[in-house]
Amino acid sequence: MHETMTHMPAMTLTGVAVRTSNLRESGPEAQIPSLWERYFASGLQQKPGLKNPSVLYALYTDYESDVNGEYTLLLGHETERAVSGRGENSAAVPEAAYIKFTSKRGPVQRVVIELWQEIWAFFQNAELERTYSGDFERYEVRDFHSADAVVDIFVAVKESR
Repeated sequence: MHETMTHMPAMTLTGVAVRTSNLRESGPEAQIPSLWERYFASGLQQKPGLKNPSVLYALYTDYESDVNGEYTLLLGHETERAVSGRGENSAAVPEAAYIKFTSKRGPVQRVVIELWQEIWAFFQNAELERTYSGDFERYEVRDFHSADAVVDIFVAVKESR
């Protein structure tokens, strides 16, 4: 795992969403796999009004509390303004300081899970504190190969003064 501090501007994402928790996702009631199926079936990446259709975000937002509570996961793209209806949801991502974590190369389902586990372990002993205001995985879909992927995960943190 490689990590770097960065600052990201605010953005609006539009896509498909589900409310879930890490506990639910670790069992038979997992909803994230079917959310990915909904995203790919939706044709969202071809819709007009996307700022950069080749960049896909998996946004974790509306946290109930922390890693143990519920959150909303939105799979989508950056848009100029919020859109709702027709099965689409929008979410505002605030301007924030982030730690950008980069995975090892490998099958996407494995490297993303491994990287999140490393991130949770990292914050157990880190001086930096998560804000839970919106964290996201960022995928460059233009040259994406699910069997041989490198993924970046951005975790919002409180800025040290």
